[in-house]
Amino acid sequence: MTLDEGLAQRIRDQISDHAGYEEKRMFSGIGFLLKGNMACGVNKENLIIRVGPDYYQEALSKPNAKIFDMTGRPMTGWIVVTEADYQKDADFQEWVDRGVAFALTLPAK
Repeated sequence: MTLDEGLAQRIRDQISDHAGYEEKRMFSGIGFLLKGNMACGVNKENLIIRVGPDYYQEALSKPNAKIFDMTGRPMTGWIVVTEADYQKDADFQEWVDRGVAFALTLPAK
């Protein structure tokens, strides 16, 4: 299965006007970076959000959020959100805003 281009476009529409915006193909999908730091991404039909360590456990308590694990080693501070939890525009915006907010706390690369 290829990545969900519609989902990728939704992210572009929401964050492409941020300074330092770029896209990179990675993890069989696409990552969206701000000033060199990944904020979110798409893998197949899943939304990947970098929430950071402080919000990680709370994010995982959401009904359709899962641990991000591509290699057998979970990535703390990153979650996968399934379509059921990003289908509504408000939910989608909240998740992507969370990833953007965290990425912008990091020093530019």
